[in-house]
Amino acid sequence: MSQAWWGTHIAVLLLSWCGFMGLALAMIRHQEDVFDREMAPRFTYTMRVLGWLLLGVAAVVAVQQLGWGKGLAAYSGHTSIAAGLVLYFFVLIARWKRR
Repeated sequence: MSQAWWGTHIAVLLLSWCGFMGLALAMIRHQEDVFDREMAPRFTYTMRVLGWLLLGVAAVVAVQQLGWGKGLAAYSGHTSIAAGLVLYFFVLIARWKRR
């Protein structure tokens, strides 16, 4: 396992996490959870575009570095982990705000 192998997986995971965070922040419900208000439509649109763009970049990085088979399998796993981390983040925020 080379250093580049770990770097690829970390990059795909971080890109996926940022992408899902962007998509989550494009939702009014999550904007209210994080910012205590609904954000401007331009912010919502930007987060949605940025989220999808980052998920696409993560897929390209995975496939370029690991090949089609392993890359898509790794991408699927990393997006699952990233989505779970984003969900956990919003659960923590909700619990923290209830205190």
